Amino acid sequence: MCGRLSQYRGIHDFVAALSMPGALVDNLGEQPLGHYNGAPSMQLALFHVTAGRLYADPVRWGWKPHWAKDRAPPINARAENVAHGPFFRQIWPHRAICPIDNWFEWVDEGGPKKQPYLIKHRNGSPILCASIGQLPGQDRSEHEGFVIITADSEGGMVDIHDRRPVVLAPDLAREWLDPATPKERAEQMALHQGEPASAFEWFRVSTAVGNVRNHGPELIEPTTKPAGGDAVNNG
Repeated sequence: MCGRLSQYRGIHDFVAALSMPGALVDNLGEQPLGHYNGAPSMQLALFHVTAGRLYADPVRWGWKPHWAKDRAPPINARAENVAHGPFFRQIWPHRAICPIDNWFEWVDEGGPKKQPYLIKHRNGSPILCASIGQLPGQDRSEHEGFVIITADSEGGMVDIHDRRPVVLAPDLAREWLDPATPKERAEQMALHQGEPASAFEWFRVSTAVGNVRNHGPELIEPTTKPAGGDAVNNG
């Protein structure tokens, strides 16, 4: 997946979608988050469970181990090797959910610039992305950050991009967040239980989203009729 997403509704809308009982430790506030063009290194809303309580914290999008000094912090981790590779070994046990409204991908359609597409749930509901990270309250908090787990795309979504976030249904998201869920079970969820392409639709949006200085709601307005499930809409 490409490095742009939206988190514009309020955190309690995302909590309602997660449908997780119990008191929320909210470190984000009551106002809408307002991120229409979230980019790497930004502080984004992240859910995690600590000491049996659900936390909503602002956490930097991107993370790398302290020994990886020669590269920028990755923002994504591939489901195929995240559980066993050395790079993410430190944070694989620390599961989180990044709740988003949509994400963006860019497609080469032969024009002078690649065409951005917005991808969202067909029903407009929040998208719960499986994530891992070095989270608030853990040791070495100065290195807090998270990555979103990705998998191969399928169906018509392949025409947009060959990777997609692992999006979990609410019941699976709650299981993912539960520290009691075994690591082996979490790996199988990441590999095999992400929501299918048929749950999403996509449409062209303004090329203005390519500039990180642009932040307004006009960035999520369609410039073509939504497509999804079968092919890119080139209308």
